[in-house]
Amino acid sequence: MLDHVSITVSNIDRAESFYDAVFAALGVARVISEPNRIGYGERARADHPDRTYLSVRVGETGRVQGRHWAFKAATREAVDAFHAAGIAAGGRDEGAPGLRPHYHESYYAAFLLDPDGNRIEAVCHLAT
Repeated sequence: MLDHVSITVSNIDRAESFYDAVFAALGVARVISEPNRIGYGERARADHPDRTYLSVRVGETGRVQGRHWAFKAATREAVDAFHAAGIAAGGRDEGAPGLRPHYHESYYAAFLLDPDGNRIEAVCHLAT
């Protein structure tokens, strides 16, 4: 469902370590590396409208605003790996991997806060 998302962070090096770890767990490559910006995934185009892209940029001093973004995970194991990688890379637990049946019976997700307080989620909708 996501086309692209842009978030701001206070420290690009710290964000890079965190997002490299969680996206590696989900099988998503970093595609942009610049002094004040990193990017993951692939930009949508007319011939590939299903692609999703995340841009992480350095925000103005004092202007970082927390957000919530949910990213697709192909398996429940990928959700588990996302959570473990995020904790190991300096993220904070905001909800351990597990079923969230109040969304639907197969909703398996984990939640993290990145080093700037952005709330991110990995979710798998498959029954197994």
